[in-house]
Amino acid sequence: MKDARKNYLEAGVLGRQTVPGTSVEDWKDCGYCRDCFNPAYNMQPGNSAQYALAIRNFDDPLAPRGFTFGFIGSSDNHGAHPGTGFKEFARHGMTEAVGAREAAWRTRILGPDQPPLAKSVPFDRSAPRKLQTLQLLDFERQASFFMTGGLVAVHSDGRDRDAIWHALESREVYATSGDRILLWFDLLNDPSGPLPMGRATRLDVAPSFRVRAAGAFRQKPGCPETSVNALAPERLQRICHDECYNPSDQRKRVTRIEVVRIRPQIRPGEPVASLVEDPWKRLDCPADPAGCVVEFSDPDFVTAGRETIYYVRAIEEPSPAVNAAGLRCEYDAAGNCIAVHPCYGDWRTPFGDDCLSPNEERAWSSPIYVSKGAS
Repeated sequence: MKDARKNYLEAGVLGRQTVPGTSVEDWKDCGYCRDCFNPAYNMQPGNSAQYALAIRNFDDPLAPRGFTFGFIGSSDNHGAHPGTGFKEFARHGMTEAVGAREAAWRTRILGPDQPPLAKSVPFDRSAPRKLQTLQLLDFERQASFFMTGGLVAVHSDGRDRDAIWHALESREVYATSGDRILLWFDLLNDPSGPLPMGRATRLDVAPSFRVRAAGAFRQKPGCPETSVNALAPERLQRICHDECYNPSDQRKRVTRIEVVRIRPQIRPGEPVASLVEDPWKRLDCPADPAGCVVEFSDPDFVTAGRETIYYVRAIEEPSPAVNAAGLRCEYDAAGNCIAVHPCYGDWRTPFGDDCLSPNEERAWSSPIYVSKGAS
């Protein structure tokens, strides 16, 4: 077991290659973050935004360095279709889910299945091989993790390029999982006046905050008349499979606001786990489709005497989403994954199956950075 773990870790993202002859089902939910929202394929905890915000570089003890960034969400596909999360449909058109059309084609791509070995083997990066990088990365398992994509949202003074770029530079931006959720997060009691998300300041009193959020518009089927009149039928089919952004006048309900509090390291080697409180607060929203407004403060800030970072999540009521259940595990009473039902990109999952599961779409604000002391 020790050698198997060593081989896997040394292979990096190609760890699957250290156990030849295994199937997608054999790996169950290995590398899957069970308590994360839409977790990444082979998630690396040290690559998370929370970890990055919590660590500091102490090369200069008098001036430790840390990250100060905003949050954005984006899609990751190569189809030149930005903002593909406006509707949850067409898994093969709106995500990177691809695969062989039949078993014979799979064999041509990957070669014949290998017999399983009794133990792990080191992965030799220098050995000649016919497989390309994406094949080595196990694209069959990845197909269960392809989402329709997130969105970048900005608070700007206009819709021109300069206004949007200024919002990005000032970090007055937020991310969504795909729905066009509205979100504001402001520090209320800064001496200079209310500060929006993305800003940094110093306070000698407990910070107070306000969050405002409204859910995305529920979508109507098909395309609006403006799109139908502007584009030929074959162009609508090619661009969006005859399903345009087509909002109704009803919004999804925001059910709650979650607040994350992070207290960055103040000394080298300080353990990170206790510095990230997720969630630190949960604030339930009224059953009002018009939106949610909540306020909170941090009475611990002054006594803690250290920089504190805050950001919020606005979470919507569940709605169906492509691949929201990932590998679609079956769990035992102890919470262990005992079987998976992958959403393949090939013939093993019907082409018309979008692998829909309930999903709490959400928006993440950029952080507000508050240091101790007078501004």
